[in-house]
Amino acid sequence: MRVVIDRDVRVPMRDGVVLRADLYRPDTPRALPALLQRTPYDKSTSAGGRSLDWSRLVAAGYALVVQDVRGRHASEGTFRPFADEGRDGRDTVDWLARQPWCDGAVGMLGRSYEGAAQWHAAAAGPPALRAIAPHVAAADPYDGWTYLGGAFQLGFCLHWVLADLLHGQVERLGGSHADARAVTRALDGIDGLYRRPWRVLPLLDRLAPYYRAWLEHPDPGAYWQRITAVPDAGRPPALVIGGWYDIFLPGTLRPPAPRSEDRLVIGPWSHCVTGGIFPQRRYGTAADEAQVDLTAVHLRHFDRHLKGLHPREDPAVRVFAGGTDHWLGTADLPGGASEPVSLYLGSTGDARTRHGTGVLDPEPARRPDADVYRYDPRDPVPTGGGATLMTGMFVGADCGPLDQRPVEERPDVLCYTGPHLRELVTVTGPVEADLYVSSSAPDTDFTAKLVDVFPDGRAELLCDGIVRVGHRARLNGAGPPAPGTVHRLRIEVGTLVHVFRPGHRMRLEVSSSNFPRFDPNPNTGGTPLTLADAPVVTAVNRVHHGPDHPSRLVLPVSGDLSRAHGAA
Repeated sequence: MRVVIDRDVRVPMRDGVVLRADLYRPDTPRALPALLQRTPYDKSTSAGGRSLDWSRLVAAGYALVVQDVRGRHASEGTFRPFADEGRDGRDTVDWLARQPWCDGAVGMLGRSYEGAAQWHAAAAGPPALRAIAPHVAAADPYDGWTYLGGAFQLGFCLHWVLADLLHGQVERLGGSHADARAVTRALDGIDGLYRRPWRVLPLLDRLAPYYRAWLEHPDPGAYWQRITAVPDAGRPPALVIGGWYDIFLPGTLRPPAPRSEDRLVIGPWSHCVTGGIFPQRRYGTAADEAQVDLTAVHLRHFDRHLKGLHPREDPAVRVFAGGTDHWLGTADLPGGASEPVSLYLGSTGDARTRHGTGVLDPEPARRPDADVYRYDPRDPVPTGGGATLMTGMFVGADCGPLDQRPVEERPDVLCYTGPHLRELVTVTGPVEADLYVSSSAPDTDFTAKLVDVFPDGRAELLCDGIVRVGHRARLNGAGPPAPGTVHRLRIEVGTLVHVFRPGHRMRLEVSSSNFPRFDPNPNTGGTPLTLADAPVVTAVNRVHHGPDHPSRLVLPVSGDLSRAHGAA
């Protein structure tokens, strides 16, 4: 099959700005459905993205159009993340549908920002858009993208903005050669910059002013609503693909206006690791995108909705189950067939470190007690795996189910561990830590991690979450609790499908920082450290448990967890 490639095709927008695209299509006079990939990452190097084989898409009878979004690379205009993707997406889809080589049906594909651009285009409602396939992406740029639980996702956001300025973008934005060198130095020294991120703000104010706007809007509101995609129930069917250790998983699991024709695939991947990230052990099939054949999954989705064909039906939900390393096909989202089970926190007064006395028990502790630790923003708990996306010293060791034992040696990390399991326990769905806490500070953070403890002691991170106390109080229309006040705090720890095996134990970690994944809370209720070299205080934080304060871990369990407890 001969492929015709047209470079830098001009696509005019309604305001006169011209965006440019590369077109890949079979050499045929027949009009074909078009697949559109709108990217900020240079159309000339990302046809289809690294998860798809663009040549198979074209060979299957599609015209593939890869377009630089507004203000990026070959396209005109100014790049404003998320702000123009709905309007430009609709204009591009409408333009495609009018081309003689297009039969009037258009689909969209792409990962990360390209996936967010699809949600925005779908919200704009172009009639020709028949299907989308957002991959490791979310429609909401606030919740789970820029912030989580009110804490700024520093490790991802700072690096993404700096890296986005490379590859010729500094000069395009009017920056000098000195600015370009400053961006390079910032990336080279990202480890130190994470600790003093305010130092780069003058540079970013000139080149990427949206970054400061993110920092100055820590709560959801009008600013974020203007750049959030909200498709209605008439949006096109979506093939939604995510990873258990992808930084955007919360948004992936909340597709706007769900439809019965949607399909969901969640694999054992992080945002930038396309292969499996379970190198430590194998219980079943291998975990790799290549073995899933995502190109074939995309083709079945587009063949059904753009060509009206009837390929093999994929399950509504296909997920990778950790602990057994098998793929499962279901009709329900994770948690649909599970029951919430509570494991209550307890100790003899000192749950600090994995060597402490913290336990998880089916019944609340009989006497009141509290575990105390000191959180110092100048010495935050280091990030050790999970749904992260960072660089510097964290490259190659920042994502996935990493061993938490080094972190669990710290005196500012509380560990609550359940008994050895006698039977398999399947946890599928959203996990929550329902805690009764207090702090000496006017504001602070609380973090929670669910960990699978192996018989040899290895403690693999499964999912984690965070809540900024002041942020949660503002959402509830109240002020932060007074220092020393015991209050209830629910932390969304994450969603998973995981099988705990016999001889393993469950562990909940509680602390107040996860750095540099999240910016450290200065504990003052004042200016965050991302904006200025602000004063900080050390917080004395407590987790209370017992009959009056039944702090607990809530797990969505399939089966009877009580039968599984006991000596292995």
